[in-house]
Amino acid sequence: MPETFAVASDGVRIGCQVEGAEGNDPPLVLLAGQSNNHHWWDPVRDDFGRRTVTIDYRGTGSSDKPDEPYSTPGFAADVLAVLDHLGFDQVDLYGTSMGGRVAQWFAVLHPDRLRGLVLGCTSPGKTHGHERSREIRRALARSDQAGRDEVLADLMYTPQWRREHPGPYPVLGDASMPAYAKGRHLVASNSHEAWAELPSIKAPTLILHGTDDIFSPAANAQLLADRIPHAHAELIQGARHAYFHEFQSVASPLVTAFLNAL
Repeated sequence: MPETFAVASDGVRIGCQVEGAEGNDPPLVLLAGQSNNHHWWDPVRDDFGRRTVTIDYRGTGSSDKPDEPYSTPGFAADVLAVLDHLGFDQVDLYGTSMGGRVAQWFAVLHPDRLRGLVLGCTSPGKTHGHERSREIRRALARSDQAGRDEVLADLMYTPQWRREHPGPYPVLGDASMPAYAKGRHLVASNSHEAWAELPSIKAPTLILHGTDDIFSPAANAQLLADRIPHAHAELIQGARHAYFHEFQSVASPLVTAFLNAL
């Protein structure tokens, strides 16, 4: 996969990967979840029929890993640095989980660079968003990695699908991340707060969520749809957090049809 490096305003190198032939449509930028690198999108990035761009957040993948505070607006600034580096004036943007939080800020701060927006399994932030339960937070805080991965996989996929697809799964985190970077990502995602700015989003917006998602509760979908102008929500029945992977036969066509209609 072709990979190159953008340089953020603070000098941090951000790894980015471009795949697919150039066409008439804007490139589609894909933003992964917290503590994940571009491999989050490996199972589905060929579904969209256009050039795609993935990004390794700072702290992940091939990007630099400074031990300093991260934030969702800061990740959005890194996305802008990547677009400037690649010479893309306007893009479509699809962010899932924490990537959806980053995408919200990009849409707010850089409306002229965005044609269409897709937000998946995400929320507007800590004040107004519906957050996961205390029990889930405790389970994810388990000290052993194997135990945490088991909890996370159960939140991502249905039991039947896991029986038929034993893994490995690309959405359980970047194993190469330093511990401090994982902590920085957690704080960045948990500190996200875009509620006040969401009504300023100008791009047409599709919101996707699995009905059985308790990692980021499904009630967030309509909350975002009601808050963002020109937005509508589609719920995918029976899907958990990784709806885009397990239910890709439903989710990817929804995204493609939405973007093709712009």
